[in-house]
Amino acid sequence: MRPGGIVLIVAFCSFTAYYIYEPIPEEIEERWKLMLTNSFFRTLSHLADLSELMGLKDYMGVMYAITFLERIAPVSDEYVEVTEETLDGVEVMLYQPKQQRGNADLRRAVIYLHGGGWCLGSSRMSPYDLLARKIVTELNAVVLSVEYRLAPAHHFPVPYEDVYRVVKHFLQMGVLARFSVDPRRVAVSGDSAGGNLAAAVSQQLQKEPGQKIKLKAQALLYPALQALDLNTPSYQQNQDMPILPRTLMVRFWSEYFTSDKTLFRAMMANTHNSPETSKLLKFVNWSTFLPETYHKDYNYSTPAVAQEVEVRVDGIDEPSRSFADPRASPLLVPDTHLYSLPKAYILTCEYDVLRDDGMMYATRLHAAGVEVTHEHYDTGFHGALMFTVWPTDFLIARRMTANYIKWLKENL
Repeated sequence: MRPGGIVLIVAFCSFTAYYIYEPIPEEIEERWKLMLTNSFFRTLSHLADLSELMGLKDYMGVMYAITFLERIAPVSDEYVEVTEETLDGVEVMLYQPKQQRGNADLRRAVIYLHGGGWCLGSSRMSPYDLLARKIVTELNAVVLSVEYRLAPAHHFPVPYEDVYRVVKHFLQMGVLARFSVDPRRVAVSGDSAGGNLAAAVSQQLQKEPGQKIKLKAQALLYPALQALDLNTPSYQQNQDMPILPRTLMVRFWSEYFTSDKTLFRAMMANTHNSPETSKLLKFVNWSTFLPETYHKDYNYSTPAVAQEVEVRVDGIDEPSRSFADPRASPLLVPDTHLYSLPKAYILTCEYDVLRDDGMMYATRLHAAGVEVTHEHYDTGFHGALMFTVWPTDFLIARRMTANYIKWLKENL
């Protein structure tokens, strides 16, 4: 080989290594695998930015490739029967055990809500399909995986309303009997944005005066729970962490509410609160609700309050208040709305911008007398539980899955 060719190869390898390498904390297991995995996400994000800048396709439209690449057509196997259903107009993937175990006539059920920042994701992605099958086989349970509509085509509250309709419809005696589900053993669960939806639905359901069948449990996996303060210690500490950097999470939040970039810019600066929403900041004051260990060297300062933040919602200009709606930010409810919530499992990860959301909710639920299991992973990163498919399979994902299902087995 000519010297020039060798130089090009060395240059290419050096550039590749430079591009892949990121200063990831030593504590994280399989660091190089995470770097390699994240290099794909970063590349796609750069392409999405470029595409939007050139007016070719919007950012989330390009990022949807993540969903497309992992999308499958779930089919039945020897243990699990899989069918596509429509409940109250919303698509769901229904997973049921093929054989009844023991003498029990009724089964447990888990309503699962996928993550993806309300803009990406699908119940038909292979990691969610694998998780649903695992829950079915290990718990002898029915799993209802909801295919709610996504932003930015469908802004808040559409994704939430889709999920709420499914849960309300499912929690009817006739529907539960159809699927041989015990009405006393139904849980709602979700990861990331799905955890947000699960928490919001749990809160809203208890307000329904005529709701006879209650949820027994809620399992929230690294949930997004508030959009008022996007500068908590975890947002600051992990702003450049793989998979979910602060910029992407803020973009998810803003796209959930509107396609107007004004809100995104204001959220990035943490100056999106109005006098109206600032009254709710007491519910997300991390200096009060975050365990002191996680304060570290960060000092609390109240987010700036703008006189008015204009955003466009479904073509109508109005003062921004959607992000202060508890159906979007479940942390914003007063303590009186927490007392009667079902027992909770909350999973948080140290290297995750959303860490403090989950921790503050665990603190507030516990103080309200709700039975809470808070499982924190010191070496965890956002989305880790979903990395179960080769070549992006991580050891920590197996541990998270095992502990999550163990909790469901013991508490549902």
